[in-house]
Amino acid sequence: QVQVVESGGGLVQPGGSLRLSCEASGFALDKYLIGWFRQAPGKERERVSCVSTTDYGTFYSDSVKDRFTAYRDNAKNTVYLQMSDLNVEDTAVYYCSVGCSEDISANRWGQGTQVTVSQ
Repeated sequence: QVQVVESGGGLVQPGGSLRLSCEASGFALDKYLIGWFRQAPGKERERVSCVSTTDYGTFYSDSVKDRFTAYRDNAKNTVYLQMSDLNVEDTAVYYCSVGCSEDISANRWGQGTQVTVSQ
């Protein structure tokens, strides 16, 4: 079965860190652009990162640049999102996607993992 599964979400205090994982099964993840999106209650889904398949670099939205780092471990068929200096505005369900299109119907999605930043 072709799917991606996110994990690693949870509750963290402001200023803290979390690492999310996106593990693929049924296909080789290294051949695809992999996106990280998030959706807060009442808001549209927002693309925060896109990991390229080569050394063309990684995209970050302005809201997470210099705080979040996305990277691949091809041996584990997994992409990670290391998040640091978290603040309450980062609270959202985080989704991994195969594809980075902002047309969400164009991507294959995981089920999401909740990240809550709170005292």
